Amino acid sequence: MKLFRRRPKLPPAARPPLERDERVLAWAAVGNGEGDGVVVATNLGLWLPGRGHRIGWHDIVKAVWSGRELTVTPGELAAERDGYQVVVDCPAEQYLLLDPGDLPHQVRTRVTRSVAYTQHHALPGGSGRIVGRRVSGVDGLTWMVRLDPGTPADDEAVLAETDRLVAAARAATTPSDL
Repeated sequence: MKLFRRRPKLPPAARPPLERDERVLAWAAVGNGEGDGVVVATNLGLWLPGRGHRIGWHDIVKAVWSGRELTVTPGELAAERDGYQVVVDCPAEQYLLLDPGDLPHQVRTRVTRSVAYTQHHALPGGSGRIVGRRVSGVDGLTWMVRLDPGTPADDEAVLAETDRLVAAARAATTPSDL
């Protein structure tokens, strides 16, 4: 029995085009491991099979590990407002990971760590979540409103209320001694 078992290194052919200061934290082959791709977690985000880019930890609105499948729900920009973004859920993407290793733990830790503030609110015609997130390389919090399905992203009453709620959240999280 080996006391210290090291996980094999990510095969060079499966390595995504990392930035200069980006490093691989964990990875797992998808499906049967024969050409289905890999999911790669780095310090900056998550590389998913079939995408030519990384999803930043702050852009993942939900990640669920079932014990065999990793389900990732990225957010999509619906509107750019003064000082925050309005996002809606993209379709969830599921990946069967037969040998997940540390990948589910890294995904959970990194997505959770990116959230500094979260509060759910009723909005005219629906509801949404005000979220302050930490973004790698950005000072302070980046503010987002994640609208629940069915909530109109272009309704003036919704946008006026989200403006008010984001301003209140910012005031509540800004140290008074600055």
